[in-house]
Amino acid sequence: MLTTEFFSRGWRLPWRRKPRTVAVFSFRYDAHLVPDLIENLRPMVDGYISYDDRAATDLFSSEPERRALLIRAARDTGARWVLYMDPDQRLEQAAAQEMPKLTKAEGPVAWGFRLRELYAPDVYRNDGAWGRKIRYRLFPLLDGQEFGTQALHEQHYPKGYERRKTDLNLYHLKMITRERREGRRDLYKVLDPEGQYQAMGYDYLADEEGAEFKKIAKRRAFLPPHKEDGGLWMPEVELGEAARQPAQGQDKPG
Repeated sequence: MLTTEFFSRGWRLPWRRKPRTVAVFSFRYDAHLVPDLIENLRPMVDGYISYDDRAATDLFSSEPERRALLIRAARDTGARWVLYMDPDQRLEQAAAQEMPKLTKAEGPVAWGFRLRELYAPDVYRNDGAWGRKIRYRLFPLLDGQEFGTQALHEQHYPKGYERRKTDLNLYHLKMITRERREGRRDLYKVLDPEGQYQAMGYDYLADEEGAEFKKIAKRRAFLPPHKEDGGLWMPEVELGEAARQPAQGQDKPG
């Protein structure tokens, strides 16, 4: 089920004016995180479109199909830009001031944010590739755009778009607890047992060897503050003993 909501800005008349930027996201096991996501996005976009995936019966429903539904719905609102999010992600507060500047860009461009994997509500991992992760989630809705159809780990922006980096942080909450880090590793091993979609495998998700951490600076904070509930936020899966053994000869990120 799709839901669309526009935010009131006081001086705006939503029924007379098309939204410039809408956020889109789907939710299932992490539905309880959605209210805080909406509050995080409220100062940054004109509204949001969400897809309730809780009626799905498969372990993991088709991401390309969910993406296509959300993008089509965004087009139907007349929006010019899309911010593609997940319920367990938060943008730093400064994005509210930067979004109008970013959405003035012309042509096929995808803006990237620095992905910060949180290991505590105010601490993120910063060693090696963990400190270099970028996610391109903001792009214009232009004619003729095509999206990839890979089942897992597909980019959310259209093919062929120019990638530009911002200095804004995008915080990922799902890695805060060890149980979720291990659960994420196990889930992807079930969904992609041969490493078809990620050659390096998934053991690194729960590997803390050489980990270095950095506290979120006050000027980089996100709202509302995260209140950790200790939940898994994903389906539990069982792995065979062979799948539990780390793959040999694969490099960890960084």
